[in-house]
Amino acid sequence: MQLLLAEDDPILANGLTAQLHAAGFTVEHAPNGPVAEFLLTRQNFDIAIIDLGLPMVDGLTVLKNLRATRPDVPVLVLTALDRLDSRVAGLNAGADDYMTKPFEFPELEARLRAILRRARTSSAAPGDVALSGLHFDRAARRAVIHGEPVELSPREATLLDLLLVHADKVVTKDQIATAWAGDGTEVGAGNTAEVHIHRLRRKLEGSGLEIRTVRGLGYLLAVERTDGRPS
Repeated sequence: MQLLLAEDDPILANGLTAQLHAAGFTVEHAPNGPVAEFLLTRQNFDIAIIDLGLPMVDGLTVLKNLRATRPDVPVLVLTALDRLDSRVAGLNAGADDYMTKPFEFPELEARLRAILRRARTSSAAPGDVALSGLHFDRAARRAVIHGEPVELSPREATLLDLLLVHADKVVTKDQIATAWAGDGTEVGAGNTAEVHIHRLRRKLEGSGLEIRTVRGLGYLLAVERTDGRPS
């Protein structure tokens, strides 16, 4: 996920950039308003974090200009301004969410992912799901990774559909069995969840997505991490 971080505090920006990288985001940092506006007009970002207190051109102006030219880019406003009128101004200017400093990174990450889920839901065609480099046509049960079709068995298509619908949430083996029961084929020795998860992981390579094993619970589909931790 490509993310613009428009923040003038270098210490906060450096810390946030490292945490966002570890969470799977590719970050471009803008230390002031003009740089933020330049980057927003030159690159396609999946989401932006904009501080209202940017120097040279304030964040509210950056946000208003962005909404006039790129209304599709989701924006989270991050600022020390906690007054009601500041929050209302940011939301009215087109912010999708608003957080005040100080904050905890887990909440910031959760809000970013919630914004991205809403954006995917509103922008994807009916019956389609788009996540990172993957596009999945739910009606036709066809998957494409960066424009290249991926061959899926009926079991794998059902499993991928279930994981995508519940992206960033744990899917249990009971849920998988129920989904498989609904596609008309009995689950036998060769149709265990582990076997199909293994096959699907291999087919999703290069998509920017990973299927994580949550021990004792099930599986979770998420954007790949860059911190080197095992799934």
